[in-house]
Amino acid sequence: MLVKTQLLNVIASTNRGLLATELDKQAILAYVANLEDQNPTPRPLEASEMLDGDWRLLYTTSKGLLNIDRLPLYKLGQIYQCIRVNTNSVYNIASVYGLPYLEGIISVVATFEPVSLTRVQVKFERSILGLSRLIDFKSPSSYIQQIETGKKFTAIDFPINSTNQQGWLDITYIDNDLRIGRGNEGSVFVLTRA
Repeated sequence: MLVKTQLLNVIASTNRGLLATELDKQAILAYVANLEDQNPTPRPLEASEMLDGDWRLLYTTSKGLLNIDRLPLYKLGQIYQCIRVNTNSVYNIASVYGLPYLEGIISVVATFEPVSLTRVQVKFERSILGLSRLIDFKSPSSYIQQIETGKKFTAIDFPINSTNQQGWLDITYIDNDLRIGRGNEGSVFVLTRA
């Protein structure tokens, strides 16, 4: 699909949006809108086998995510969104690096509830911030397995009052290896299967 290739080419030089110029942003949003019009899966929440799994963020306009790069002495590493359809769970995991041996993980655990064929309501439940070495982070999947067993980490690990912290996400495009979403704060997310 030509539009998909063009989108991926423009995104490639933006470092997930951190380096995107205004022209890049305009081009990306145009390609995103074009792909959304060609969505091969118009009912993404019924395609649970496509939605389920680990996704790596390629591009976002989310200030909340991009501002992680402004932490003193740290840079933003990979960002993952891992969806477990069988438990209606979503895990947002961002890695940070900068100081040797002090690489870290910033993560949020949430649940989601479908409210239409394309939209999920998201309730944030737990936040975990810690050093990768202390929480034994090796991969998103192994980390999630630890969370799902109820493990309490040697980290800043606290519950989130979900009545104050919730939002929604529209899944506007999904195929076997690319997913596009739009959030309640106007943010755009482009992810690839990890």
